[in-house]
Amino acid sequence: MARLKITQTKSYIGSKQNHRDTLRSLGLKRLNDSVVKEDRPEFRGMVQTVRHLVTVEEVD
Repeated sequence: MARLKITQTKSYIGSKQNHRDTLRSLGLKRLNDSVVKEDRPEFRGMVQTVRHLVTVEEVD
């Protein structure tokens, strides 16, 4: 199964509370943090919510 590397590239200061909660749920705590998650619809939806704060790369 494919995996995604999700990196927080922008600060969440000034963002909606929902966006902050989504970043926490993904496991991102501070700027330039990265996590590797499986490519599942649940994570894709979370990334879609905060797409302006993160970058996504596919990892094999």
